[in-house]
Amino acid sequence: MRKMWISLVFICLGTVVRAEAVTIAALGDSLTQGYGLTQQDGFVPQLEKWLEERGAEVKLINAGVSGDTTAGGAARVAWTLTPEVDAMIVALGGNDLLRGIDPGVSKEHLREILDAARAADVDVLLVGMQAPGNYGPDFKADFDAMYPDLAATYGAVYAESFFEGLTEEQDDPAALRSFMQPDGIHPNADGVARIVEGLGPYVEALIARVAES
Repeated sequence: MRKMWISLVFICLGTVVRAEAVTIAALGDSLTQGYGLTQQDGFVPQLEKWLEERGAEVKLINAGVSGDTTAGGAARVAWTLTPEVDAMIVALGGNDLLRGIDPGVSKEHLREILDAARAADVDVLLVGMQAPGNYGPDFKADFDAMYPDLAATYGAVYAESFFEGLTEEQDDPAALRSFMQPDGIHPNADGVARIVEGLGPYVEALIARVAES
């Protein structure tokens, strides 16, 4: 049932009949997929539990693929957006950054993903990131700007970083390491819990938007 029905609440003789759960697909890379973690410790299961503990009726679909780029996400978004999907989290671009892919190319792939979501009448939470300075100031400026630019163009809910919940540790390498796996790239279970605390409110805003549609 499409999202227009989700916001319906029928009140009959004092009995409230609630609509079905909101189904959210999380389209991403290894951070979304839960690389190096047990299934229950991954981002999607922890986020679903966090939302349910706060009263949300929600079903999350893990559409994370380790190593995926924005091109990979664009290639598989059509079959990710099944009829049951009401909203989508898009967290891609980290592997583009690691490979030094032109931000203009990455932006076009993200645009393809957002176009597909718009065509399917699916609300989106777009999760951004910031490039380091080693690719040069022009690359960094273009990469950093593409997420807020696209979020504004498409009216998506926007979170500045997947690591929202670990911002306090960004300037303390020792503290940050305690939330990361040995590779220094992927969060451990405690790190995921902090990430969920940071991103959770944005997902709640996404759910509220679905309910209002």
